[in-house]
This record gives sequence, structure tokens and C-alpha cells, in this order.
Amino acid sequence: MSRASLEKHTEEVQAMFDDVAPRYDVVNDILSMGQTRRWRKIVFDAVGAKPGQRVLDLAAGTGTSSEPYADAGIAVVACDFSQGMLKVGKRRRPDIDFVAGDATNLPFADNSFDASTISFGLRNVHDPKQGIAEMLRVTKPGGTLVIAEFSHPTFAPFRTVYTEYLMKALPPIARKVASNPAAYVYLAESIRDWPNQDGLAAWIDEAGWESVRYRNLTGGIVAVHRATKPLV
Repeated sequence: MSRASLEKHTEEVQAMFDDVAPRYDVVNDILSMGQTRRWRKIVFDAVGAKPGQRVLDLAAGTGTSSEPYADAGIAVVACDFSQGMLKVGKRRRPDIDFVAGDATNLPFADNSFDASTISFGLRNVHDPKQGIAEMLRVTKPGGTLVIAEFSHPTFAPFRTVYTEYLMKALPPIARKVASNPAAYVYLAESIRDWPNQDGLAAWIDEAGWESVRYRNLTGGIVAVHRATKPLV
């Protein structure tokens, strides 16, 4: 993809997320059948941050994934490239630090955070491998990476049913509840085309993280990957 094409694609995706921002969290709860809240709790526990530490929540959108940290007295920076998402989040949680930023060129210094996390946003980064490398750069040595992302169901027959749901059932549901149904067709396609659990683990390892491991949730619909930045 040429630089001009890449910039155009990034602008289109950003506009899409700006458009769906007002109802984004509600629609996600509906489409996931209420599972998003459980998944966020598991991610929060995997990060394991404590008061006095600083967490980067990348692709934070409206900040729903950042709220557990703020509520626990942990300094959290909610970073996203969608100004629309950030505006919705700032109105709801003015106590959280919302920052506009590109995941492939983060506006933070090296070794700025005790942990970096991204939930259901890495597949929307135009260069996800660079995004993983950037999270390594801004995380302190010994710090933690946690990535929650849609993945591949581990039971083959269920995997077929799940793919059918994504491509056939999800768009009609989105047409009833979402402000921009076409955005959810894009999201369904991005989930379908995403690498499996081992594929993402390999990307994380290649970026320089160590002790990479993952946990499947909801039969592998979601996988939570965790890794550590080397001390040296």
C-alpha cells in the first residue's frame, strides 16, 4: 500500500470510529451478548497494576476500558486516534487523561509506563507489528504488555458457526442498533482476517517482548496475550 493510500485508509477508519462513537459501547455490549464487561475485568486483572503505577490504555476509545484503573487509583492514559471517541470519553470521565495518538508513533517518551494494554483495537492499527513495537518502547523494563483481541475459536465446528455469525448475523443486528452499520461490516471482516492465537504470540515475541503467553476466553472468541519487557 502506498503512503497516500495508507493515509487515506487511516482517515477513513478514523472517520468511521468518530461516527460510531456516541453508541459504540452500547452496541458492543449488544453484539457481544454482554461479554465485554467480563473480558475487561480479566484484562484488568492480567495487567495487575497497582496505585502509584502508570498504565497506557491504547485504542481506549471512549475510555470504558480505562475506567477500572482510574477507579482503583491507578494513573491511566487513555490513548486513541479517534477524536470523536475521545470527546465522548472526556465528557463522561473528565478525571481520566485522554490523549490523541497514533499507535504506530506514540506521543510518549521511552520507558514511560509500568504497563501497556490494548483491547480489541490492535487489528484496527494499519501496522499492528509496529504498534506492538511502540508499546515495547514506551513500557519500562520489566513492565507488562496485555493484548485482548478477537481470535479463532478452538473448537472447529463452533469456529464455522462463529464465522457465519460475524459475516451474516452481525450486520443486520448492527443495522438496528448502530449509527453506522457499515462500520460493523468492516469490523467483522477485520476479525475474520486476524491471525490466530499463536500467530499473534509470534508477532509479540518478534517485537522483543519475552515470556509471551495467552489465555482463551469464550472458547477462543477472544484471546488475552500477556508478555513482559526484558530488563536489559
